[in-house]
Amino acid sequence: MTGPGELATIDEITVGDEPEAWTAAGFTVDDDGTCRIGHVRVRLIGADGPQRRIVDWSLRSIGAASDGFVDGLPTRTSDRPPCEPAEHANGSLLIDHVVIVSPDPARTVGAFRAVGIEPRRTRHTDQYGAPFTQTFFRSGEVILELIGPVEPSGEGPAAFFGLAHTVADLDVTAVVLGEHLGPTKVAVQPGRRIATLRHKPLGMSVATAFLSPGPGAVG
Repeated sequence: MTGPGELATIDEITVGDEPEAWTAAGFTVDDDGTCRIGHVRVRLIGADGPQRRIVDWSLRSIGAASDGFVDGLPTRTSDRPPCEPAEHANGSLLIDHVVIVSPDPARTVGAFRAVGIEPRRTRHTDQYGAPFTQTFFRSGEVILELIGPVEPSGEGPAAFFGLAHTVADLDVTAVVLGEHLGPTKVAVQPGRRIATLRHKPLGMSVATAFLSPGPGAVG
């Protein structure tokens, strides 16, 4: 478990994409295939493997994940120090939040608690149709956003869904990405705007959004 005052933080997120796809989306990728977004590494392992999208992640200051999983999320432990941020043409400053989906949010919350990651807030909403819940956790500079039904809908594992990035100026990001960025909309987070990347034409497998600067979803 985490010790007093310690907070679980993300060291690395592994993604089954080619580095060139992320470069085309305005990200700077190091020669070793690492994209440093804020203090989190995104390791791009290519699109020829058995899995696309987010493959796994490594976390610092957590209790041991059972069999290397947290409710189905492949999880490694790490003691590496945070990386230094890179500058990105699309203006990304940090990973604002990692989106996770679960058919049974209460079960997934329990799995996070078991490794020392406590929920900060749960929100019930029907803004996209059927009612669902959003539960927020803090992992250093990154928010973990867990989405799922109000009542359990199955016994399947939790899964990674996508990433949202805070950018310095969303209007500049829109100019840089041009037709690859969807329209700018008012975000759920008060005072912020959001736009979704049209990632598939670029060869990216991870659902990606960009947010204007502002307060996070949880304190």
